[in-house]
Amino acid sequence: MLLVDRVLTHSEDEITALKNVTINEPFFNGHFPEYPVMPGVLIMEALAQAAGVLELSRPENKGKLVFYAGMDGVKFKKQVVPGDQLILHAKFIKRRGPIAVVEAKATVDGKLAAKGTLTFAIGE
Repeated sequence: MLLVDRVLTHSEDEITALKNVTINEPFFNGHFPEYPVMPGVLIMEALAQAAGVLELSRPENKGKLVFYAGMDGVKFKKQVVPGDQLILHAKFIKRRGPIAVVEAKATVDGKLAAKGTLTFAIGE
């Protein structure tokens, strides 16, 4: 499931992307029918996808794969509902060999929805 609609900006170590959250998202069928809320794990997945785009844009990673290896310190601060524009921001803070660590945050209308530290492994 693709959770990034558009890349807004990116540099060597940062990316900002957008996810338009619509009522047509398949996860809203069960989460929750009477009160649709985007599952927190999918907000984190959207952040991971944005960070993956950034990592794969590096010349040394051309043709490689990005594996989402974990998340730490995750906090959910605001519910994300249909009609929201989720702004995804990720900044790489450490790379060691095939491992990359990212600080990530998702906002809606300038308010923090979720944040955490994501870890990735780069593979063939």
